[in-house]
Amino acid sequence: MAPTSDVLTADRILEATEEVLRRHGPAKATVVDVARALGVSHGSVYRHFRTKTALREAVAQRWLDRTHQGLAGIVADGDLAPAERLRTWCRALFETKRRRSVDDPELFATFGVLAEENSAIVDRHVADLTGQLTEIVRAGVAGGGFRPSLDPEATAAALLDATSRFHAPYHAREWQRPGTGERLETLLDLLVAGLRAS
Repeated sequence: MAPTSDVLTADRILEATEEVLRRHGPAKATVVDVARALGVSHGSVYRHFRTKTALREAVAQRWLDRTHQGLAGIVADGDLAPAERLRTWCRALFETKRRRSVDDPELFATFGVLAEENSAIVDRHVADLTGQLTEIVRAGVAGGGFRPSLDPEATAAALLDATSRFHAPYHAREWQRPGTGERLETLLDLLVAGLRAS
């Protein structure tokens, strides 16, 4: 039995949109396809999401939220010294993105399309990641393990830029190459050495 618009929720629309994106890809998926999958009119979908862009951004945000659930836990892990917390966080971001690019390529491609369009969702994503790194750097400065002269926010932004090859969608093709993990470790060694207090 097809669902009716009176039981249609934003979550159900997002679930259906993910499936449509997986089936058709970001270039060919339409709101009509989503409505058809739900058994409703496309107007019913537009009552929840005003534009196709808004719908795609909501799907990407939901995907990012699920993808990066564990990162906040690493930031809050007081049992790890800040230098090790930074390493663990960067490794987790890389491994999660690499795994998603292989296991969920259509939704990963959708995020890539949004990144190319310079969407607000990407800006929020970068701000969230920078905020998490800021907390790690702040803990390192406060604990004496990192140089006291560091500006945590500026340092976090620089760290995110420096590691972009291991998490930015346009580098996804490189992530499966042999030695990529080792290159990340080498970079982390250099970054941590630069952050440490003398």
